[in-house]
Amino acid sequence: MNDITTTPEPAALPVIAVTMGDGAGVGPECCVAACLDPSVLAVSRPIVIGDLTRLEQAASILGLTPRFHVIDDAADAVDAANTINVIDLNLLPADLPWGQLSAVAGDAAYQYIARAAALVQAGQAQAICTAPLNKAALHLGGHMYPGHTEMLAALTNTDEVSMMLATPKLRVIHVTTHIGLIDAIARIEPGLVERTTRRGHDALVRAGIAKPHIGVCAINPHAGENGLFGYGEEEEKIAPAIAALQADGIDAVGPLPADTAFFLAGRGDYDLIVAMYHDQGHGPIKVLGIEEGVNITVGLPVIRTSVDHGTAFDIAGSGRVDTRSMSEAMRQAAALASVPA
Repeated sequence: MNDITTTPEPAALPVIAVTMGDGAGVGPECCVAACLDPSVLAVSRPIVIGDLTRLEQAASILGLTPRFHVIDDAADAVDAANTINVIDLNLLPADLPWGQLSAVAGDAAYQYIARAAALVQAGQAQAICTAPLNKAALHLGGHMYPGHTEMLAALTNTDEVSMMLATPKLRVIHVTTHIGLIDAIARIEPGLVERTTRRGHDALVRAGIAKPHIGVCAINPHAGENGLFGYGEEEEKIAPAIAALQADGIDAVGPLPADTAFFLAGRGDYDLIVAMYHDQGHGPIKVLGIEEGVNITVGLPVIRTSVDHGTAFDIAGSGRVDTRSMSEAMRQAAALASVPA
């Protein structure tokens, strides 16, 4: 560890709590590279919550020589060239293999998230940006969550959140996510569609889009084709939500056939698409920009962003990971965060 003596100045930029993710995956490499990215440092003050030894190993793999400034409190973070602020939880063995499933790494990934949630709830950080975790490792570590979204909702005592995916060409928010298709259709109802769309609308307004134009997808092919497909789900489950949103001045239209809605959004006709289920939204977003895709959780007390890729065990520890998505996730976190007073 290289210590430095720079005196911290009052924060003028939002503090981003950056969690290292699964230490056996590409998260450590992503964190190191993104926290040295000038475009990230221009808009935020990142603090990595993870394991110092693993971050040092990742830096060496990437051929980088940053200084790591270890802190216990976010107020002690510094702005200094080639320097990464780290809250070191020291949970991983130094010889943890890269690219292998590990209960220890799964538990550590949870602990990083828990510390980040505590920081934002204490007002010490204005956003969270998460490197990828591995769900199987998380479960092996004793934490039975489907993913980051549900975990953060539990840690912040939030009843309902939504997943938004963003690329340079397209933004999508999901009414349902990690459940089977039959269960998703059963769960969709006007109140959930309305609340999801409102959360997306509010996030875009916060990001500077004064009046977002929002397209709301149908469930059935061709939006039901006037009753030819399905059992009237569009009229029963979606249309009442759109009417309520429009009555409040929100520019939401639909239900739209999904096969054309995403094309129109990709060329710029919509600021946001509301997808009814996981694959309806994830497929197009990954075709139109997975390399720079960002996962945004909206509805939490604080904004949370993440890369739109997994732990990539097959290339972890090789230095071959594309870190653009992590940088974009941190920039998005800064854009959506409240600037500290």
